[in-house]
Amino acid sequence: MDINVKFFEELPPIVPEPGKRTRKPPWLKVRAPGGTNYRDVAALMRQHKLHTVCEEARCPNIGECWENRTATFMLLGDVCTRACRFCAVTKGRPQTLDWEEPFRVAEAVKTLGLRHAVVTSVNRDDLPDGGAIIFALTIREIRKAQPGCGIEVLVPDFEGNPEAVRTVVEAAPDIYNHNIETVPRLYPRVRPKAKYRQSLQTLEWAKAWGPSGMLTKSGLMVGLGETIEEVIQVMADLRDSGVDIVTIGQYLRPSNWHLPIKRYVRPEEFAELKRIGLEMGFKHVESGPLVRSSYHAHEQSAAAVCRTSA
Repeated sequence: MDINVKFFEELPPIVPEPGKRTRKPPWLKVRAPGGTNYRDVAALMRQHKLHTVCEEARCPNIGECWENRTATFMLLGDVCTRACRFCAVTKGRPQTLDWEEPFRVAEAVKTLGLRHAVVTSVNRDDLPDGGAIIFALTIREIRKAQPGCGIEVLVPDFEGNPEAVRTVVEAAPDIYNHNIETVPRLYPRVRPKAKYRQSLQTLEWAKAWGPSGMLTKSGLMVGLGETIEEVIQVMADLRDSGVDIVTIGQYLRPSNWHLPIKRYVRPEEFAELKRIGLEMGFKHVESGPLVRSSYHAHEQSAAAVCRTSA
């Protein structure tokens, strides 16, 4: 495999100065959200009392996605039991389970006429199965409400609980996604309650136990202080774990409490990582400054399927 590390080393790094407000590079600028479809999606979420990761995680792509009438539904409430230093989702003590939530998500998917639905959740370490049963119920209800709609789940690590993984994959999602997030060296700082190898293990279980044709997917952020060699090693580990699709995007700091950005990664670096990933054998690589796990999810899925059948 052709990996030219010098390509990355020869590009001058863009490093924000500590304590100073640094302008984002032009490739990270996005239009302010608005438009008729955006307002319609926002109203629909309020009407059905649903949460989206688009809002809770302050995703920079919310304007584009909602204007295209796509959104990533967030199950199990809007309060997470973990306090990861990269994530904007509210942390604290979650409320009791809302067993009607899967039905409301399915109704929203039908109303939006989605061809590909993405469903994620907060971490619920307070629950024995981490909320896996709610994922399974949501998958089944979407199938009933919107036949033919592709279903992608972006799940937590379930604290390495194999039965939780089995519960989700037995409901037969089209894509099982669990984000590895960062390189193992940075886990104590970025994902202190998670374990790198445990995350890989859950992806391996999903691939082994899922239905034939189910794709697995993972994603990671760059700009947190990792080296390019570490990023490439994570990609190799994901591929060795049978992962089909990988997403790579720039870490953006949600607030001053969160981890600082160590550097801005250039678009040409993302393009090179995509080339390397495809050469490794991934069915699809979505790599770019504004890429998030569910960004262009339907297109990612279609591209991976095309590559599989080619």
